[in-house]
Amino acid sequence: MGPTACGKTALANALYDSGEYELISVDSVLVYRGLDIGSAKPGPDEAPHALVDIRDFWDTYSAGDFRSDCLACVDRVLAAGRRPLLVGGTQLYYKALLDFETGLPQADEPWRVALRARAEHEGWPALHAELAVVDPITAARLHPNHSSRIERALEVFELTGRPLSDFHATPPEPVFDLVSVALVPEDRGWLHQRIAKRFDLMMQAGFEAELAGLMDHPKFDPTLTSMMAVGYRQGIAWQQGLLSREQFIERGVIATRQLAKRQLTWLRSWPDLSLVPAERATLDAVKRRF
Repeated sequence: MGPTACGKTALANALYDSGEYELISVDSVLVYRGLDIGSAKPGPDEAPHALVDIRDFWDTYSAGDFRSDCLACVDRVLAAGRRPLLVGGTQLYYKALLDFETGLPQADEPWRVALRARAEHEGWPALHAELAVVDPITAARLHPNHSSRIERALEVFELTGRPLSDFHATPPEPVFDLVSVALVPEDRGWLHQRIAKRFDLMMQAGFEAELAGLMDHPKFDPTLTSMMAVGYRQGIAWQQGLLSREQFIERGVIATRQLAKRQLTWLRSWPDLSLVPAERATLDAVKRRF
């Protein structure tokens, strides 16, 4: 665990090379095919991660989907006599592993098709306002254009008569124990420098072309969950002529810093967390925590 750009992937690669571990991605952007450069997706010369490139970018993928997929991966790795190593910074996914509410209903595809038709006519902000009436707690956490989460919250209320926030009020018992280790920088400036450098490397690697290719796809929609990811959201505004190149880079870096800040804030409340200073993290230092 740890904030974006803190060095998680490099250490995970080293742990994989030891032959003891199999890697499972805990990242809500890496699940999408085509979002490669802007997500800093591990390349073909790096250790393989399960749950990477498992959805098209126009598809939805929920915390519940991740929980089911991850548990299956954990079972497979244990059966092979190795240790599953979960790597990533998506807080909601880690939370889903520990206290996901199994009483939530399955997706109702015909209902979703009807809701999406309404969204095309009325707009997602109107449906967000509708959600605010029946589930103000959940609505307050969501952007008015966060289509997949608005859809899911309205669906839960439609199918159960209960707001989604009710299901999260009293979490059930965890399904298994996690040994939680996080890389946390002692110097925030060190992390900011790494974020800026990584963004520059992404631009050099062809992030502009990647964005253009996504936007040229017939199923592209700027309100897709995948397109709300940090870097992609700002890049789309640049490609649409709403920002200059310099503004895009500046806002992309700032948004990534803000993401890292949120991740660090969340980590402070994570139970039984073993902290490793990110600036001095070594393979041995991390392995001693497991």
